[in-house]
Amino acid sequence: MDVNALVKLTPNANVQTVAPGDGVKVTIKVIEGEKTRSQVFQGVVIRVRHGKHDADFTVRRVTQGVGVERTFMVNSPLLEKVEVMRRSKVRRARLFYLRALSVRDARLKEKGRGVEEMIGAEAVEAIAPAEAVPPAEPVAASVEVQAEATAGAKAEAEPEKVAGASAEAKAEPSKTQTA
Repeated sequence: MDVNALVKLTPNANVQTVAPGDGVKVTIKVIEGEKTRSQVFQGVVIRVRHGKHDADFTVRRVTQGVGVERTFMVNSPLLEKVEVMRRSKVRRARLFYLRALSVRDARLKEKGRGVEEMIGAEAVEAIAPAEAVPPAEPVAASVEVQAEATAGAKAEAEPEKVAGASAEAKAEPSKTQTA
């Protein structure tokens, strides 16, 4: 008989989908004797295994110079919450190469965040219709105004150049005569 037929797993609603490179904070239930407490493990996801019943992800962190990796079962009832703190841009599905790097070298580049992620999708939808874009000026009119302004500026600048050139011409012959 198949175990999957006997056990019905319900997906944990408090677990966000994670991807390799994500910085996560995992809260798990720890049972010590008769007491139960919550423990937080924060680090970088280095591996994600998908599957129906045996899906898991591995989180790595470095504490006091010692690398610690912990694997969490996605469907485990002991998994209280998974928060994605940051999403990083990675080009591999398995980030085992981070084991050989120092803490400083193991920092991953963060993914660009969209406006929806930063302020919330509801806020973007509320702002979008309220903002009205003013009609643009016709291109031909703005080009004519710029051409007139440029022509006027050139006309004002040319008399100064001519006056300056004549003053220099008068000063130069006197220098050549004395030399």
